[in-house]
Amino acid sequence: MGEGTVPVSCYIRTLNEERTIAAVIAAVRSLVSEVVVVDSGSTDGTVAIAQSLGARVVHQPWLGSGRQKRFAEEQCRHDYLLDLDADEVVSPALAAELRSLFGDGMPRFPVYELKLVIVPPAGRPWWNVGGARRRKLYDRRVVRQPDHAAWDQFELPDGIAVGRLAGPLMHHAFRDIEHMMQKLNRVTSVRARETRLDRGRMEVAARVLLAYPVYFLKHYLQRGYFRLGVYGIAIAATLAYGRWLRDAKMYEQLLNRRTLPPAEENPKAELPGLSPGLNQP
Repeated sequence: MGEGTVPVSCYIRTLNEERTIAAVIAAVRSLVSEVVVVDSGSTDGTVAIAQSLGARVVHQPWLGSGRQKRFAEEQCRHDYLLDLDADEVVSPALAAELRSLFGDGMPRFPVYELKLVIVPPAGRPWWNVGGARRRKLYDRRVVRQPDHAAWDQFELPDGIAVGRLAGPLMHHAFRDIEHMMQKLNRVTSVRARETRLDRGRMEVAARVLLAYPVYFLKHYLQRGYFRLGVYGIAIAATLAYGRWLRDAKMYEQLLNRRTLPPAEENPKAELPGLSPGLNQP
């Protein structure tokens, strides 16, 4: 990191990410001016690998998804930031595009969307299946990550234009279905706790009873998992279950809230759904 790099700080949140962290850092260390790894207590080789590749490692116990990113923003030297998860690898095409973007000074837009392409445990990348666009490159003087335990995608202020980059960001999202289920279980617990329980119990109950087929079809048809054959059915079913699980956990919280004594009668009681979550990255 140094000569020939773009004036961008890349930050990465980590917790036991030795499976992918080397590839993530190696893809950007000669591209951006600095790589900042914010580690929340790894017990594997994550920290040693990051330091050996020239990343600056900052230790910070987990604050929540959005709050951990806000902390990471504050550790960076530059205002333009590249937000990478510890399983997202910048492709050569995207790296070239980023160099060109900063080639004549500061970019035109304060926020850029990147195209995520899922890299499965085996086989070719899913170029036309399950992909998404995320706002990963941004000027922190214009937008900041949310101060929230569960949500880590910022909302744009009115009137802010967003650019798009074509080069793919390769997302090594899961190592197998078991790993996918672990991630879904963790994330849905946090999001169920942090979601305002202002929906009626009957509405949430209706989702528990009826919504799973809708979730499945959304993944299978709209997001293109039908293109993957039998494995696509398995992945779409797993993802749909993860979305349904959030509804089920919210319904459970509503049931528990009905059985708890009122807060004024039990001031030490902590209502389900209002406690801070610890959704590890």
